[in-house]
Formats: sequence, structure tokens, C-alpha cells
Amino acid sequence: MRSYGPKDLVGIVLTPIEAVSDTLERKLGLFSVVIISLSAMIGSGLFVLPALAMLEMGGGTHPVGGVWLAYLIAALFVLPGAISKSELSTAMPSSGGSYVYVERTFGPLVGTIAGLGLWANFMLKSAFALIGFKAYLWVIEDLIGIDINLETASLALLVIIVAINILGVKRIKKIQTPIVVFSAFYLLSLCAYAVATQELDWNGVVSREAFGSWNDVASTSAFVFVSYAGVTKIAAVGGEIKNPERNMPYGILLSLLFSCLLYVTVTMVMAATVDPSEYMHGDHGASEDPVYIFAEAVGGETVGAIAAILAVVTMTSMALAGILASSRFPFAMARDKLLPQFLENVHGKYGTPHWAIVGTGIAMGLAITFLPVHDVAELASGFKIMIFMLINACVIVLRSSSESHAWYHPGWKTPWPLYPLIQLFGIFGGAALLYFMGTESIIGAIVAIILGTIIFRSYGKDRVVDEITPWETTKKMLTDPDEVEKRRVHAAFHAADTEGTGNLNLEEFISALKALGYIVGGGPNIPDDAIVIPGGRKHRKNRLIRDLFHWGDEDEDGLINIEEFLNVAEEIEPED
Repeated sequence: MRSYGPKDLVGIVLTPIEAVSDTLERKLGLFSVVIISLSAMIGSGLFVLPALAMLEMGGGTHPVGGVWLAYLIAALFVLPGAISKSELSTAMPSSGGSYVYVERTFGPLVGTIAGLGLWANFMLKSAFALIGFKAYLWVIEDLIGIDINLETASLALLVIIVAINILGVKRIKKIQTPIVVFSAFYLLSLCAYAVATQELDWNGVVSREAFGSWNDVASTSAFVFVSYAGVTKIAAVGGEIKNPERNMPYGILLSLLFSCLLYVTVTMVMAATVDPSEYMHGDHGASEDPVYIFAEAVGGETVGAIAAILAVVTMTSMALAGILASSRFPFAMARDKLLPQFLENVHGKYGTPHWAIVGTGIAMGLAITFLPVHDVAELASGFKIMIFMLINACVIVLRSSSESHAWYHPGWKTPWPLYPLIQLFGIFGGAALLYFMGTESIIGAIVAIILGTIIFRSYGKDRVVDEITPWETTKKMLTDPDEVEKRRVHAAFHAADTEGTGNLNLEEFISALKALGYIVGGGPNIPDDAIVIPGGRKHRKNRLIRDLFHWGDEDEDGLINIEEFLNVAEEIEPED
């Protein structure tokens, strides 16, 4: 049987994963949380995806107008992940996001796979934004009267964005929020103007013919899943949020609601105003600039040109923020010794992880150059679905093992009627979406799993500290509950043995019993004549701690060693 030392076990009972940082000022309120979260979502999901989704819902052969339903269904499948991450973020408000949650819950192997999946998701979403930039750039080309090589322009912009991220120009990130907010306002204004002035074909967006088959609806819902990728991004700056137990979950859920309403409204009006066939480019498939087509139809060339310019600016700002976010995953994994150390290096002058940024930029360039736009969107959605499934699983595992890993104390929990049903819905629903999405997403998930496993086995396994994870504890609870209790007892003993002597005096003995929950009351200063919890125990009469201490001190040296402590724990453990 494995032996448990202080380094392995103290964290199981008493120690939080990551102390909340006191270096950041908590100044972000609920409104700021909603705006920041929305700014991470509204972009390519509206400016590029709608026409592709119309074709997807038509079975890939003809576009249909019921694409709004796919955005609505996708939001329903995002909801469990949003609720789960709301809970996780209040337990670890400064931990840095999904990678840390998964790595600490399931261990470094699954953490490596999740880190690669998160990196790929953010990288592909940023590449998708640059594809949108390229799609709308031709309008500006006509306005200025200069021929622009669109492929070269998008790659040149990528080089500039990589350079800006290395230089660490933080102020540029702050302009993303007003840009995206103005973009959303402009699109909603176009929709309102279209409803007021155009003859809309509502039958084309709500009739049975507008939705294709149920398989098409499911695959399209999975396809647009990436539109909601930023809904939980605010958790990464949890250390700067005021009252995170309230503002984090409510902000995440409100931003999901607002973004869903925006996506549904805009796509519904787009399809009702302009026939879906008009969003196609002949034999070349779906148009990648549907907002320009919609805006021009509603307000003419000038309004369309404004929409195109706004799209270019929005896509640029999203790509800028996206590479910043995606490059942090290899940086964090290198810090945790799961990837080579050079990715952890920070530039001496600019203070940024330059190699992680450069590597992410190269991957984005390859995706833009060689992957079709449809595959980029599908792979990004597939990776995001996989991560949301893991996030939902984290909550179930951490809740199940919380008695042995007492650091898990979320300030906000999934309401009882929903837990664990909403998490199970997210896990199995996500698996169904991956199935309906098709081979690309499944291949992407398999590649991440294989590559993550190879990296961990060949590099990270011998470098990380072997710790007992909540996932291991949960498995043990099902197969060997006595072993789980023994781990708890070991952990409580070593946590109380602060000087590492291998023995507990009376005061330390009281501390260990308190950690195990064996003491009546729970005040900060428990006297040595406090009572061990009676009722439902092997010995049903009240037991004073002093008496129990002397009973357990078999060699009468005034100290309790680990074997004696195990005997005491067995004496007062619950009956089967």
C-alpha cells in the first residue's frame, strides 16, 4: 500500500489549491463582468458564421433560414458549462481558468490534454477571426481603390499582432470592449431598421422547411458552439472582481443570456430580410462576409461599407486578444513542467512569454493558410465542447471528494435541484453534439488526447510531483472507501503535525480531530474537555478528547504517533 507523507497529504484536507491573490485590486462589478464576457464572444460568431451555418443546416446542399434555432440550442448546451464554471470560479477565484480546474481535479495527464485542447480552441478561434478580417477586407480595397492581396494582408496582420503581444501593449486590449459593444449596437440597429422598413419573410425562418432534418439542426448547433467560447472567459481575471461569489456566476449567466438573445435576433432578421441563397457565392459555398450582404440590402452601399469596416476592426481586436489568451496555455503548462521550459521564458525587456506567443502565431498562420474556414470553425467548436464536458465533470468529482479535499469551498454552488443533473446533461449532451458534428471534431479530440498523452509520458511524467487528485479519491470511494478514509486520517495527522516530528501532542491532536469533523461544536478554541461526536458511532457514549487522547497513547509517552492516531480514528469512525 502506498505511504502518504506530509507533502502528498496536507493539501487533501486543509490547504486550498491556490491562495487568492492579494496583489490585485478587486474593482470589477457585475456590469463590468457582463461587458468583458460579452466582448470575448461577439465577433466571428456574428460576422462570419451565419452563412456557413445556414448551409450546414441545409445539409450542406442548400441554405435555410432557421439557423437561429442552432444558436439557441447551442446556448442550452453551453448553460451547464457556464453554471459549472461559475461554481469552480468562486472556489478558485484567481486560479486562471479551465486548465487549472481540470489539471487540479484530474491530474497532470488529463491537464496536459485539456491544456492542448484549450490552446487549440483559442488559437483556432483567433485564426477564424483573421479569416473574417480577410473576408471583409475586399470592401475596404474597393473604397481606397488599391489592390490588396488578401492572403498576404491577413498573414501580415498576424505578424503585427504577434509583435504587439510580445511588446506587451496592454492598452490595446482595453479598446476591445468598446469596439465589440459598438458592433453589437450597430447590428441591433440594423435589425431594428430592417424590421421597420423591409418586407421580411418570417415564414422562411420559422416554417418546417427552414430547419432541415433533426440531424442537420444538431450538427449546426454543434458547429456554432464556438460562438459562445468566451462566456466563461471572465473567470481568468477572477482576482479583480468585487464580491466574486455573487458577481462571477451572475455575470457569466447574464452574459450567456444576452449573447444568446443577440445571436438569435440578428440571425433571424438576417435570414428574414435577405433570402439565404443570397448569402452564398455560387459554387464556392457560403459567403464569409454575411453582415456586409445584410447591411447593404438594408441600407445600401454606405451602410454595408460601414459594417465591413466595423467587421475588420472587430476581427482584428478579437485576434489580438485571442492570441494573448491562447499563448498563456503553453506558458502555464510549461510552468507546471508539462511542456519544455523555454515556453515558460519571459522576455527580459517586455515581460511577456515570447516563445509561447511566437509558437501560437505560427500555428495560427498554418491554420489560416491550409485549413478551410468550415474546418477551422468546426475544430474550434469541437475542442470547446470537449473542454466544457471536462468542466462539468470537475464539479461532480470535486463535490464527491470534498470531504477528503477540503480546500474545495465554492462561494456559489449549483442549486440543489440542478446538481448533478445539469452537469450530466452537459457531459452527455456534449458527447451527442460531437457525434452529430462529424468526423473532423472527433478526429481533433482524438489527436489532442493522443498528443497530450505522448507529451506527458515522454516529458511531464518524470517532472511533476505525484499528488493524490480528487479524481483518484472519487474512484477510490467507489472501489475502496476504507482507503479513502485512511487517506483522510493520514492527511489530518500530517496537517496537524506542523513541526514534522511524526507525533501529535494534545493540542495538535485536537486540531486533527477538528479537521476530520469528529468534534462537537467547531469554535476556534476547542478545549481538551470537548466531546467527540457521539451517536451513530461504535461507542455511543460521549467521549472527552482528553480521555480519548490518553486511551490512544498506548506507550504512555504523552504523544500520539500515526499508528496510534489510526486506532483512535477507527475507534470513533461511523458504523457501516
